Amino acid sequence: MYDAAEMRLLQNQQNISFYRKIRISLALMGIIPFLLATYFFIQKDHVSTTLIVLCSALVLFCILVGFTLLRKYSDQMQTLAQKTAAIATKTGEIPQPLDINVEGELKDIATNFNAVVEQLNKATRDIQSRSFQSPEFASDLSESYEHLERENRLRNQLCRYVGRDLVEKPMVSRDGQLLKNERKNVTIMFADIRSFTAISEHMEPEKVVAMLNEYFSIMIDILFKHNGMLDKFVGDQIMAVFGHISNEKSGARSAVRAALEMQKATAVLMRKRAARGQPTFTIGIGINTGSAILASVGAENRKDYTVIGDTVNTAARLESHASGREIVIGERTGLHLPKKLPRGTRQELKMKNRSEPLSCYTLIPKGNNVVKIVKRPQRSPVKVIPSVPAAC
Repeated sequence: MYDAAEMRLLQNQQNISFYRKIRISLALMGIIPFLLATYFFIQKDHVSTTLIVLCSALVLFCILVGFTLLRKYSDQMQTLAQKTAAIATKTGEIPQPLDINVEGELKDIATNFNAVVEQLNKATRDIQSRSFQSPEFASDLSESYEHLERENRLRNQLCRYVGRDLVEKPMVSRDGQLLKNERKNVTIMFADIRSFTAISEHMEPEKVVAMLNEYFSIMIDILFKHNGMLDKFVGDQIMAVFGHISNEKSGARSAVRAALEMQKATAVLMRKRAARGQPTFTIGIGINTGSAILASVGAENRKDYTVIGDTVNTAARLESHASGREIVIGERTGLHLPKKLPRGTRQELKMKNRSEPLSCYTLIPKGNNVVKIVKRPQRSPVKVIPSVPAAC
């Protein structure tokens, strides 16, 4: 049995090459008659009439055979040229292999041409197959782009409430909600400017807005730094949530650290404002830890993701109890601090509509990483509670 390569080799050996056939044709048409004519010229005295007639007939036969062969080979070459030219002029059509009867090198040319045509057809079919798939690729790419755009919009929206480092955490549910509605143990913080009304009465509205923006920018950076979520601004008051994506202990500690840094940053800011001859102020902060509901609350066309529950109300009341530069924390928040707070510094606050007093601690930042825990005298029951956001 022979393989394809051996069969082609045997076939090439059996076929006389086109070049040899041309040489044979030229020999029959020119060389043999020339040699016979030369011979007759030299042996003209010794050549018989019969030999001349026979040689003349041989010459005519050789010329005829040579012409016939040359015409055949030239016709094959012309046919090959026409076939290849016809394929080259057809645009938009798939070329078909040549099917012509040629010999020698012409057959090799036709075979190689057919191989090129086959490769071209294979490439064309591959391109057509890919072109059919391109709409699917384009659709997938469009869906991926829309998905990325949606994620970017959600990420940018979420960055207004929490730090950018928290945005990358899995906080988007499959149904498209930013955060799920759930009940969880969290830590709530309220921070409020003391005597803000008295300060703002003597300032131009533009300066009041500029003062608040300067103050809020610093405070929000600190909240985000400690993994807090900005719930809302209520005038000059800030409401924030901690532990909404972590546990209760971590949230409580983060809230106290943020509050201490906020008080220190406010003191630094006030020194700068005093140096510029601008009004200064202090802030009071209240922090409470407990169970609350995190949910999207509002109307059909406008909702806010906020925190609801008694823990929120209690944090607001602790904030109202804090004087300037003070941080008042609930007892449950104090239990999660690294060092146990002295029992003698615990305060019992009597609140309106509460049968049991509210236990809390008052902290005041002193220098670098130093906190003073103070025990203040008991206050009378709170008669008026500052307005608490509707979501509380």
